[in-house]
Parts: sequence; C-alpha cells; structure tokens
Amino acid sequence: MKGTRRNHASRTRSCGPARLSVAFVGSALVAFAWLITLALPAQARDLILNPPIDCTLGKTCFIQNYVDQDPGPGAADYTCGGLSNDGHKGTDFALPDLRAMARGVNVLAAAPGVVRAMRDRWPDIAYGTPGAPDLQGQDCGNGVVISHGGGWETQYCHLKLGSITVRPGDRVTKGAVLGQVGLSGRTQFPHVHLSLRHKGKVVDPFDPDMIVSCAAPPAHQMWQTPIAYVPGGLIAIGIATHMPDFTEIKAGPAQPPVLPAKAPALVLWAHIYGGEPGDVLAFSLRGPRGVVVARDITLTKAQARLFRAVGKRQKGLGPAGWPAGRYMGEVRLMRGGKQIGARSLTLRIEG
Repeated sequence: MKGTRRNHASRTRSCGPARLSVAFVGSALVAFAWLITLALPAQARDLILNPPIDCTLGKTCFIQNYVDQDPGPGAADYTCGGLSNDGHKGTDFALPDLRAMARGVNVLAAAPGVVRAMRDRWPDIAYGTPGAPDLQGQDCGNGVVISHGGGWETQYCHLKLGSITVRPGDRVTKGAVLGQVGLSGRTQFPHVHLSLRHKGKVVDPFDPDMIVSCAAPPAHQMWQTPIAYVPGGLIAIGIATHMPDFTEIKAGPAQPPVLPAKAPALVLWAHIYGGEPGDVLAFSLRGPRGVVVARDITLTKAQARLFRAVGKRQKGLGPAGWPAGRYMGEVRLMRGGKQIGARSLTLRIEG
C-alpha cells in the first residue's frame, strides 16, 4: 500500500514460494500447472473476481502494485517485475491524481458475499505528510472486509472518509458500491488496495497457483476478464508556464487549452509510474516554427511514482513573446529499446 518501492528480483530467478525453476521445459510446466489446478478446492476455481474500482484500466486508472511474490527481503510482482513493495499483500488499483479522487470514484465488491467488517474513521491525508495521523497499526485506513464462503475473503483499503455505504452483516452482490477511493491509512497516492485471502493466506489473483516461473505467464487468473500486465507507464503529461513541483503534479493540474504569448516559459512535464533504472523519457515540444525543446532523460533508480520535465524560457524571443499558433507536446517512455508508454497533447498560444 505504500508509495515507495524496494529492490526487486531479477526476471531470471524464481520469485515466489514453491515457484518452478526456469530450467523446467515448457511442456513439463504446463502439465504440472494443469495437475495443480485440478487439485485446487472447488472454491478456488469457482471464485471469479471483477476489478474493485469503477474506472477504465489504462485510461482513468491503472495498477500501481501487485502482490509481492519474492520470499526474501526484496520485492517482485508475479512477472518478477518491479511493481510491488516488500511484503505487499494485495493489488493497488490507483487513480492518476487527487483531482480524480475529489471527483469521486466508486469502490466495488469484487465478488458477492457478506460484509464481515468495516472501518470509517481516518482522514484522507497522505502518509508521512504534515497532519497525517498516527494510524495505531491500522495501515488499511478506512476499509471493508467481505466473506465469500469456503474460507475466501476480500479486503478493500484506503477508502475516502465518510464514503462507506455498507455495514457488517450486509449481503452484497458483485459490483455493489462499497464506498469511494480515498487517501486514508498508510498510502501516499489515491487508490484502493484489494487483498484476497483463502483461510487467512494471501492469494495473488493474477497467479493463484504460485507455481509459474518468471519465464512463463501464470496458468490462469481469477479475474472474470483477464487483465494484461503493464510494467509501468505515463500517468499524465502537461505544458506549464513554470517548472512545477511534485505536489502540483500529484494534485492533478488542469491543462488550459490556450496559453499567453508572454508566458515566461514553456515546460513539458510527465507524471510516471513504475519507473526503472535505464528507462528513457523522450520529450518533444514543437510549435509553429519547429522544435521548441527536445530532450531525452534516463532514469537512474526505481521509483513507484515520479515526474520529470523539460522547458525553455521566453527570454530572447523579443517583445512579442512566443509565436502564436498550435503547439504539440509528446512524451514517450522507453524500456530496453521498446516503447511502453506514450502521450501527447496540443494547445494554442495567442497574443
């Protein structure tokens, strides 16, 4: 649930309890996975989940962190990638910024069941910032726990204060509204943390068998509609007239469609999640007279969320300022020579 990340396992190693070595040939892996699936209790095969949030993955929300599959002090998601924290016990479905949270995004029951517990007392203040409360061990913040029978339960954390609509004993259907995404508990960004447990043991809905090697995809998921893995990406980009700070970016600044010709600077910024060492951010800002600024930035460390920006001052352009017309900003996120994210926007400058 934290907004920070730890060192993660290499893709060439086993990254979870009882996971098969990458030395196994594909046919043996598939056969063993099939046998294990048959051996699972009926409830394990029958419990089918929907995402616990009312949004469109990849557009209005994204998965920031997965269950930690590394048994050691590091962290690795179910692909042996870096989208996890050491000891992370759930999946984080995140919103892009605080403005999205303020508009209100519903948290939904992932499966039908009975509400076992709820809590609605903690303010929406990012953990570790001024005014953040002493959580007294209640890192989940405001949350709901639902029992689904057969030893299965789901837990939903970090809900918005005062938004929870259910009480213990309530029966809920799949997709029922439980509350809204918030910033309560031990978190630094708005999201709902979904934990799935069977008889008290954490289960990764992306890899419930916990046997697939880092070199092969899991045999199956528990989502009604399979969810593709995205290793990181661009949350948002924008063009500002000054160099913003990270507080502004996390708040979700609105992008004006028109900027004045006398703007002191043009700054193209990008908000990123899942950054890895060696990732390259390619920035390009073009105007009526060609390139305003173009620059590549290489990341030097892993970060759950970050922002980078490039820009140019108006100084030296003359009394008229920036040339009037259409401007286009584009940012691409490259990893290992492949593009894993891209965003663009246009605006006009008027005198």
